Amino acid sequence: MTRQIKESDWKILRQLHREALERFCEQILLEVERISRDRSKSFHQRYLDMWEVLKRRDKELGDTFNDLRRSTAFFQLASMKGRGVLTDEEFSRFSEETRCVVDRMLND
Repeated sequence: MTRQIKESDWKILRQLHREALERFCEQILLEVERISRDRSKSFHQRYLDMWEVLKRRDKELGDTFNDLRRSTAFFQLASMKGRGVLTDEEFSRFSEETRCVVDRMLND
């Protein structure tokens, strides 16, 4: 039987989703910016490096943020926490049960 997130936690997740997405995109753009400024590489190599980052991170973004559903909420919440886009204060808003499920997922 698949566990579903509690209604109160689902509401919190939906509230935090947009801010976490913004933080994730900021991480990506900072990574691309660092690559762009690396004058030790040619423009072409920097382009290739950026392309690889964007391909990889786009998949991560999709897995973490796209199609938010209650049936995938634990996975997506664990992904957000694991990627460092939720603050400790934000994570503490979830019930103890949800925090335990997410922590177990991240420690497995």
